[in-house]
Amino acid sequence: MQNIGYTLMTEQTGPRQLVEDAVTAERVGFDFAVSSDHYFPWLDEMGHSPNAWVTLGAVARATERMGLMTYVTCPTFRYHPAVVAQQAATLQILSDNRFTLGVGSGENLNEHIIGAGWPGANERQERLVEALTIINALFDGGYVNLRGDYYRVDSAKLWDLPDVRVPIGAAVSGKQSCSIFAPLAQVMVAIDPEPELGQWWDEARQAVDKDAPAKSRKVGQLPISWGADKDEATQRAHTLFRWSVGGWKVNAELPSTAGFDQAAQTTRPEDVAEQIPCGNDVDAVVEAAKKFADAGYTDLALVQIGADHQDEFFRAAESEIIPALRAL
Repeated sequence: MQNIGYTLMTEQTGPRQLVEDAVTAERVGFDFAVSSDHYFPWLDEMGHSPNAWVTLGAVARATERMGLMTYVTCPTFRYHPAVVAQQAATLQILSDNRFTLGVGSGENLNEHIIGAGWPGANERQERLVEALTIINALFDGGYVNLRGDYYRVDSAKLWDLPDVRVPIGAAVSGKQSCSIFAPLAQVMVAIDPEPELGQWWDEARQAVDKDAPAKSRKVGQLPISWGADKDEATQRAHTLFRWSVGGWKVNAELPSTAGFDQAAQTTRPEDVAEQIPCGNDVDAVVEAAKKFADAGYTDLALVQIGADHQDEFFRAAESEIIPALRAL
């Protein structure tokens, strides 16, 4: 595994602590940090959801080396794509060219707040294609005008462009999304260690750009619940992450924390533990991470479940977890 990352979980931690956690993550040896960008947590028990962009701006100035990334922003409902382009360019400058703009087609949970409805998956992907067209054009520099099916841009221009163009990562889940978004982005983002995703992504990129690298950067994410007491770690994972068992095709449609809670009513702690390493077994984390390495992922961001258990996780990450993952 080339790069080991840390997840700034905005759903379970307030903004001041997130900045402190980012500083600690850099100190103990993480290569990059990704941040979720939500308006709501998935469950009431998680208890937080600060603005990701403001938080990342503070993180950019509080850290020096670690790469930063949104994982992922939806530039199609809450945000107009021209605004996302401006935010990304500014963050790239503030971070001294350490930022990657990760984007996705969104979740009803966060995007419903503007009252624009929640269309089907095909329309959401069409919107993201149009949004990425706008963002790329603004990154090119100069004035941008566009009258699309979903967005209008009238004489937009980014007056502060970074020295290094912001790389774009697009979230994918299957062959269709790979073929659609690979020509518009440089980095693949996904949560499943499926080798086919990387193959489809690279093939789609090379089909439109013969100079594209044969193997591009691919970023995955792995939740774990680290702790000396395995039973407590399992219960913690169930309390805060039982929502994840349903999968993203279901989760993208749910409109509220109550909906996620109801959807996870039958999920047992042992069901969560089957998918998430719980306890302090480094080998279990390595085994889960190896699936991503074997699937061609270059980067893997760990999610430590539980805001009150970060210090214990950081100590283990520095002494055991990161060295073991580097061996992959």
